[in-house]
Amino acid sequence: MIDITTQYLGFNLSSPLVASAGPLGESIDTIRRMEDAGISAVVLPSLFEEQLDIESEGVDLDLSRGTDSFPESLDYLPELQTYNLGPEGYLGLIQRAKRSVSIPIIASLNGVSTGGWVRYATLMQEAGADAVELNLYGVITDPQFSSSQVEQDYCELVSQVKAAVSIPVAVKISPFFTATAYMARRLDEAGADALVLFNRFYQPEFDLETLQVVPNLKLSSRDELLLRLHWTAILYGRVRANIAVTGGVHYAEDVLKAMMAGANVAMTTSLLLREGTESARYLLRELKQWMEEHEYESIRQMRGSMSQLSTSTPGVFQRVNYMRVLSSYMMR
Repeated sequence: MIDITTQYLGFNLSSPLVASAGPLGESIDTIRRMEDAGISAVVLPSLFEEQLDIESEGVDLDLSRGTDSFPESLDYLPELQTYNLGPEGYLGLIQRAKRSVSIPIIASLNGVSTGGWVRYATLMQEAGADAVELNLYGVITDPQFSSSQVEQDYCELVSQVKAAVSIPVAVKISPFFTATAYMARRLDEAGADALVLFNRFYQPEFDLETLQVVPNLKLSSRDELLLRLHWTAILYGRVRANIAVTGGVHYAEDVLKAMMAGANVAMTTSLLLREGTESARYLLRELKQWMEEHEYESIRQMRGSMSQLSTSTPGVFQRVNYMRVLSSYMMR
């Protein structure tokens, strides 16, 4: 019997395939279908920092109605007032999801400052969330703001949320830290129960006809997976926290590579959006078939087998491999 169970955030999961934060988690019916197809846990769509700001400004808005003090953030991001039903509606989504499925439901907070994070992490726990994923998504444009200050703020945020809740806390990070391994260790020490590798930064496009900056959202491609595998393989065995790979997971072999690099789970949304929730069932079937053909009995058996700690060629994870890659292409 092929065993594809795994552990993540202290939960025994039926498979290593988890639905990452995305629009599919807004529908209870879709969450049910994902569970039926073999998805072992679901990260709900993110509740954004801007939404928390909007709610906190609500009282000021009532007091200043009809004046010129209308909060600028409401004008800049008006759709966030109703995105994910708003902060209170989000808590209701957690409650309905928990009543409807048996798999873990992971709430998600997206932002970079403390704001209402601690409060809402607590409310998410009270609503029944099994865990919270902190999506540290920020582009620092102020040249006076140092990288060390950014890192310190992130770690303090994680520590404060961990102190406020008893459920597990995962931290979704960017790949753009100067010293990714060091930052991973700091977040681990701050109490992160899992590290989710990596955030995808949605960069706007320039429209030359209208001379406007416009949204530009593209689903992930498999090319994005290599960066995740690289850092998972480096961090495996060097941090206490679990590791989740997200971004570029589209096929069974992608999940297998993530496990061999050292991940506990592989997350996907783009696959489910492109191919439908049933695609998860086919992926897991192919995963079991591959394991049987290659005589693997369990996910646990393969996990970390291609990490930097386990490989016979650890140099491939370091700069020494840079020239080899370039020269091998030239020789071809």
